[in-house]
Formats: sequence, structure tokens, C-alpha cells
Amino acid sequence: MSDTVRSLRRVLACVALIGIVAACTQAATAAAPVATSTVDLPPSYRFAPIDIAVATGATVTWTNSDNFSHSVQFLDGGLPGAPLVMQPGEAVTFTFTGPGLYHYQCHLHPQNMRGSVTVTP
Repeated sequence: MSDTVRSLRRVLACVALIGIVAACTQAATAAAPVATSTVDLPPSYRFAPIDIAVATGATVTWTNSDNFSHSVQFLDGGLPGAPLVMQPGEAVTFTFTGPGLYHYQCHLHPQNMRGSVTVTP
């Protein structure tokens, strides 16, 4: 095997290792949930903040500030599975009656609109 091929393999291995370390670092430094009961849907196909924390009994409000329809659809059992749809300028609410970690998505844009609510006792 030539020195050029060996050098190229080393470079590729280093690049792969750097990519793995970067991915692990991003996962390990994920932001903690924000203590709030309001989530905005700005003109960017996302929930802001993505992850929130509330106490049991809190009502969370999602407000669609985008120019397109969006929704909140819970993904965990025990909560309504039907999407809560919002036209531009509208809001939806949901009251969390028990502690847990609840994941949700926009059923119209699930590829990039996901969030979670951590409910504490």
C-alpha cells in the first residue's frame, strides 16, 4: 500500500473521529428545559423554546406566530392523540394533570417541529 493511501486513510479516520466526538458533545450539552408555560411558534418551523418545564396542574399555551398552520400533537400515551391545530395568529392550550415527560410534534411538519414538556410534581 502506498504512503499516499495510508495518509489518506489516516486523514479520513481523523475526520470521522472528530465528527463522532462533535455529535456526542452536542448530545451531552443539550439545553435544560425552560421553566415557562408559553411556547411560541415563530416564522421558522420550530417551537420556541423547544423543551419546557412546568408544575403539575399548569396550563401550557402554544401560540402560532408563523404564517402557516401548525399543530401540537402529543406522542406519549395517556394524552389526546388528535392534533390541536392552530391557524396563523391562533393559540391552543393544554393542562397537564400528572407528572412526566411529554413529547409532542407538529403533525403537519414532524420532520423539524418537535418539543417536550417536563411536568414536575
